[in-house]
Amino acid sequence: MTASSMHFCRRFSWLAALAALWIALAAHADGIEVQKAALISAEEGLVLEAEFAITLTPTLEDALSKGVPLYFTLEFELIRPRWYWFNEKVASQRQQFRLSYNALARQYRVGLGKLYQNFGSLTEALAFLNRVRLREVAAPGELTRGTTYIAAMRMRLDTSQLPRPFQISAVGSRDWTLSSDWHRWSFAP
Repeated sequence: MTASSMHFCRRFSWLAALAALWIALAAHADGIEVQKAALISAEEGLVLEAEFAITLTPTLEDALSKGVPLYFTLEFELIRPRWYWFNEKVASQRQQFRLSYNALARQYRVGLGKLYQNFGSLTEALAFLNRVRLREVAAPGELTRGTTYIAAMRMRLDTSQLPRPFQISAVGSRDWTLSSDWHRWSFAP
């Protein structure tokens, strides 16, 4: 073997190992991914419909099964870009969901404000949490026709709502960090 072919083989094996590591991490990725998002005009105003893929870390699943509720926050912004000044934030909303487990009833519960729905498995509860409909993102007539707006949203685990001992262990820990990236798209009413 020549020196150049040995160098190529070493480089190729390093790249193959890096690719295998990346595939393994992607297969076991825990987090929140935005799959679909749309703004829909309705009688009550503009409505946000979104779909997520939420995958809990083993640490979060364990905490949930031991009775620690998890709070997820959906954040939404509607921005009108302006070339002559700072962008204008036309609308912004936050909505909080509570995911909990009742060991006595062996049921998972998803709550939004004072409304709750029970589920027999974590898979069913997460499937429900994955589909979000946020009403009245913007009031009727609040947006100008023919203007292009930028909509942005994300969902994240709100670690500030965890019990105090869990908040301390959550600082800087990947096991307790769960968030989607900001998902942005253009919208013209």
